[in-house]
Amino acid sequence: MPRPVWSGAISFGLVTIPIKVLPATEDRSIHFHQYHLEDQGRIRTRKVCELDGKQLSNDEIGRGYELSRDALVEVTDEDLDSMPLPTAKAIDIVAFVPADSIDPVRIGDSYYLAADGAVAAKPYVLLRKALERSAKVAVAKFAWHNRERLGLLRIKENAIVLHAMRWPDEIRDPTELTPKTIELDDSEIDSAVQLMEAMAADDIYEYTDHYREALEEIIQAKAAGKQLPKPEGEPEPAGQVVDLMAALNASVQAAKESRGQSGESATVHEMPQKKAAKKTTTAKKGTAAKKTTARKTPAKKTSGRKPKSA
Repeated sequence: MPRPVWSGAISFGLVTIPIKVLPATEDRSIHFHQYHLEDQGRIRTRKVCELDGKQLSNDEIGRGYELSRDALVEVTDEDLDSMPLPTAKAIDIVAFVPADSIDPVRIGDSYYLAADGAVAAKPYVLLRKALERSAKVAVAKFAWHNRERLGLLRIKENAIVLHAMRWPDEIRDPTELTPKTIELDDSEIDSAVQLMEAMAADDIYEYTDHYREALEEIIQAKAAGKQLPKPEGEPEPAGQVVDLMAALNASVQAAKESRGQSGESATVHEMPQKKAAKKTTTAKKGTAAKKTTARKTPAKKTSGRKPKSA
């Protein structure tokens, strides 16, 4: 586990649980440096005063709020530390709510909360078991990085997890993005549900970051002076969906075949037969040709022309 990023306590009514906060996730992305193409010199970001052009170190840099173009209010670390906030050194639980009442859009970074010392073990386990038995999650307030935040506490494999959450007024309203009223048949919705069932999975741990793997191969090949790996095949361009039901049928069949299931019973909707496009042929033989000619005869007679020989 990485080093703790914060230490304090969980405030649970009159119960106090000393805890340490550790990041629950890690960034596995590949990061690049910027460099000068001509001589491969590193490009770095430097903090420079715009008045005298002097490069500054962190201990020479202050913090302030700009009231106007010529007025700046300095805010020091001491000012922030002395604010009368009950959440300054505590994760203060304010409510317990059903887990499904939390909008996932509001959930941000995740942290593990570890009991800090032997004294904290019992109240830590007490809170964990109470959350498990109630099937609820805890909503809490805490202050990190110079701002008060809203958090969500839940249980993951016997550990208490803290999810940072956005305040309600930080979530944009998506109303204007929703499509206008669209008419759908029940058969179309049923087909979409059947596709979802065909694509159902017990977990998502089998998925990996193929982009990162491919990027690692490129870096290794270039470092070793080898030829860059080539893609196995060009992806087919996505065509315009003309028939939604046909696309759903094909998707269900593909999903079942990819899981080793038979595709014979994959059709979810009886599609009406479409009229075949006219084809230029050199000869028409058999019963089908005769039926076609018979259907066309009345139209030919009204025009006063003899049908062309096959």
